[in-house]
Amino acid sequence: MLGWVVLALVVAGAVYVRAAPLQPKRWHVAPQVAADADLPQGVRRLVPADAMALERFDAVARAAPRTTVLAGDVSEGMVTYVTRSRVVGFPDYTTAMQDGADLKIFARLRFGRSDLGVNRARVDGWLRQAGLR
Repeated sequence: MLGWVVLALVVAGAVYVRAAPLQPKRWHVAPQVAADADLPQGVRRLVPADAMALERFDAVARAAPRTTVLAGDVSEGMVTYVTRSRVVGFPDYTTAMQDGADLKIFARLRFGRSDLGVNRARVDGWLRQAGLR
């Protein structure tokens, strides 16, 4: 009986993670980035770049598996993406903003206390693919 209760809780948690509202007003906010920082819940990156950096970053992010645009557009100067984990579908949010000659990026998890470096690996990979690192 206890096994069924545990299974039901796990399934309910997985359904909630996938069905929880994405809340663009909460997640699509200008990243506060003064320097690169690796955090337990995500990563901040400050990339000195040209005025086309966000456009190149956006092309790579939009092509990434399980990644969609939550809000914003390159023409607005800021885009927030949602990338979901393969199995459970945990959402991670990545906001990229062109600020003059700098590209500011803040990637963070929604659920949990540690992303185990997933956001760092993803963002650094996207930056390499975009030719920005």
